[in-house]
Amino acid sequence: MNRSPLRFRRGLLALGAVAALVLTSCGSGGGGAGSPGESASAPAESADLSGVTLQVSASWSGTEQANFEKVLGLFEEQTGATVTYTSFGDNASTVLGTQIEGGNPPDVALLSQPALLEQFVADKHAQPLSDQALAAVQQNYAQDWVDLGTVDGTTYGVWFKASNKSTVWYNADIYNEAGATTPTDWNDFLAQLQTVSDAGYAGISIGADSGWPLTDWFENVYLRTAGGEKYDQLTQHEIPWTDPSVEEALTVLAELWGNDQLVQQGAAQRTFPESVTEVFGANPKAGTVFEGDFVTSNIAEDGNSTVGGNALFYDFPSVNGSEPAVVSGGDVAVALTDNKGAAELMTFLASPEAAEAWVPAGGLTSPNKSVDTSLYPDDVSRQIAEAVVGAQTLRFDMSDLTPTAFGGTQGQGFWQIMIDFLQNPDDVSGTQEALEKAAAAAYGN
Repeated sequence: MNRSPLRFRRGLLALGAVAALVLTSCGSGGGGAGSPGESASAPAESADLSGVTLQVSASWSGTEQANFEKVLGLFEEQTGATVTYTSFGDNASTVLGTQIEGGNPPDVALLSQPALLEQFVADKHAQPLSDQALAAVQQNYAQDWVDLGTVDGTTYGVWFKASNKSTVWYNADIYNEAGATTPTDWNDFLAQLQTVSDAGYAGISIGADSGWPLTDWFENVYLRTAGGEKYDQLTQHEIPWTDPSVEEALTVLAELWGNDQLVQQGAAQRTFPESVTEVFGANPKAGTVFEGDFVTSNIAEDGNSTVGGNALFYDFPSVNGSEPAVVSGGDVAVALTDNKGAAELMTFLASPEAAEAWVPAGGLTSPNKSVDTSLYPDDVSRQIAEAVVGAQTLRFDMSDLTPTAFGGTQGQGFWQIMIDFLQNPDDVSGTQEALEKAAAAAYGN
């Protein structure tokens, strides 16, 4: 079954959201994308759904659930429908599968696993978007997001929530002390890390004891050096890991990982949270750490730095003149029943006003390009959202879309081979051969 442009075989995990903090500054970013009250695709007239009851399920609980219920409450006000929300936690496949088998699925479910959407389509449980919902999606979303909700040429999904895994976080106090600035591209990135190093700090801290952060490094570089089409082909093992495009990406990574003046020692033994503490803890020893927007949670948990104060970020740098690109995750809404209420809710979720009911509270990055970005509660969350909607190329995390034996198991496959490469970045060809051998075994080809 084909999903254009990506054909998913494995799901991805939803990533942490940006906390609702009152922030003061950020490394870069732009202005809003409209004015409040001027939503580009708000329905001209809401359907009368008085007496209609809808069941909606997603993974969210706690604060996220409360904020999403505000969205559903606005839909209730506009239509007269009654909407009940339930959380399936981390057990979407099991809970929804049981409900479907019992003949009582929720009318709409929001999934963080694209492979599950594909499975529901294959099993004829998912409903295609109505003409009205499809028109809203096409108006309010970049084509990549439309394609990500499309299977075999038919669109089923509305991407309501996104995450940004193409962010580089830096300690502004250290950068200011060193005289470093936010970089313009990969070469300047290395130069700024050297400036930080010259000031007595490690340029960047990496926590790679389990390997998954290193796969994110590769994916971001590969998307920029090879482009979206090659990224899709490699994800599906339609090209081998011995392809020259992989060699190029690994060679770029080796420029950094092989430079002991830039990378803090002990990366292969350091956990990811520890790498964040090395940059934003009480006694910082490095100036920079790379990872997704969920870094904000690690910074907040450590408690020694302030997101939007000294804890800022810039977009993953361009490589060889590449256009803005984002490796992302998210939650996609899909209708599992064919009643009118479900179709109307899907149309509503594709409108900017649906996201705008949550955005001011924080914790939501909307991929809807018509959302007024001035409504985000702080500069950091606004910058993250603008990077997502402004990306020229957007793809989902590759390792989460490959067979688990290759892309999701500690101590083997992609994770372990990237650790080995971090420790021996001169061995590009040997790394390619090891990756290809592991991929061939996992894919069965």
